[in-house]
Amino acid sequence: MTTTQQLYQLYLQHPVISTDTRNIGAGSLFFALRGDKFDANTFAQKAIEAGAAYAVIDNPEYQLGNKYLLVDDVLTALQDLARYHRGQLQIPVIGLTGTNGKTTTKELINAVLSQHFKTQATQGNLNNHIGVPLTILTIGAAHEIAVIEMGANHQKEIELLCSIAQPSQGLITNVGKAHLEGFGGVEGVKKGKGELYDFLSGAGSGVRGAGVTFINSDDATLLDMAAARKLHDVVYYGTNTIDDLISGELLENSPLLTLEWTNNKTGDSHKVKTQLTGAYNLHNILAAIAIGTYFNLTAAEINAGIEGYQPKNNRSQIVKTATNTLICDYYNANPSSMFVAIENIGKLNAARKVLILGDMFEMGPEAATEHAAVIQKALDTAVDERIFIGKDFLSQNSKFKTQKEAATFYATAEEAIAGLKANPIANSTILIKGSRGMALERLVELF
Repeated sequence: MTTTQQLYQLYLQHPVISTDTRNIGAGSLFFALRGDKFDANTFAQKAIEAGAAYAVIDNPEYQLGNKYLLVDDVLTALQDLARYHRGQLQIPVIGLTGTNGKTTTKELINAVLSQHFKTQATQGNLNNHIGVPLTILTIGAAHEIAVIEMGANHQKEIELLCSIAQPSQGLITNVGKAHLEGFGGVEGVKKGKGELYDFLSGAGSGVRGAGVTFINSDDATLLDMAAARKLHDVVYYGTNTIDDLISGELLENSPLLTLEWTNNKTGDSHKVKTQLTGAYNLHNILAAIAIGTYFNLTAAEINAGIEGYQPKNNRSQIVKTATNTLICDYYNANPSSMFVAIENIGKLNAARKVLILGDMFEMGPEAATEHAAVIQKALDTAVDERIFIGKDFLSQNSKFKTQKEAATFYATAEEAIAGLKANPIANSTILIKGSRGMALERLVELF
């Protein structure tokens, strides 16, 4: 069997990891990861033929020569290799998780820190038990700081990811209602996300700032979670000024955000215009500013990072068409993110406002209650039109008979497309939000 140390020596010679034979890096290490419907051991020979230097496998039937490295379990071998590599790195590694906003916050932190440091960050949302080790293994000798996003849909997952990434600094963006089925309810979500705080409370890796936790002082849940643990060093940010390193407030949301932030150690205040929409992004921006300040970036560097960040991947993304302004936020959805998105469009200064909301997935037994709550929230918000798409929303339609004219329900996106073609929307600001599986991007061309 090939040991982790033996693998690491080969990794140092071939520091590129491949997991897909459709995209083999020349001279890379191919890890034959098993999927739900396939055994990648069967692709090992193809990977070698495509240019991989070695193939890491866990089925001896496919060991066809000395380029085939046999391990007990390929996924465990990948994670162990990343964990070992992390142990050799003497740079700050910032880990973050949360129910909402973690990818946007990660991108903002990276945008700020990259103004001064050579950074490496999670690509897209590759934030799971495979994505985190793959990201760690892209950190090279030239990198000075890494930003690692960690996602989870059940307890003990953040604990595992922390054991691999070994963050020296970290933050939880928030804790809300998402993946309730996997976590076992909101308390389960709190416990699962809190595994990052658990790790930081015992961190001692020796790199600069080991065990530093950044906390949104406006979030009572995070403050309670922190108080329940012995965190070594806490840096606060928020809209208060007493204990916060950084405080800030929104100046404009129409729909792009402008804010003023203050370094409470120096008393200096600064104004920054962003390319983000959504008042809920205020704390995500302040988190990035706090981390930039902690790492001694200048205000000019911090503002340059914030102003230069342009959202993508359908997260709080503004798209202007000939007749409408779209807020594309359909990468994912849960009750917490739905509520803040609805609240935000309610506060926007726009002539005509429309909500188009798709079903939320992974709600488990809470699905009916949570979809009904979102419908009520939308009905209570001052907008001109409300459209709900999906079977879960449709199943709650009968509960709102007295307000039936205030909303339109469609069972599927296909039905919604037909309805919107028959009744086109123009001269409006439109929020499009739903779980990724609803594929609401199909609606964009209608506007």
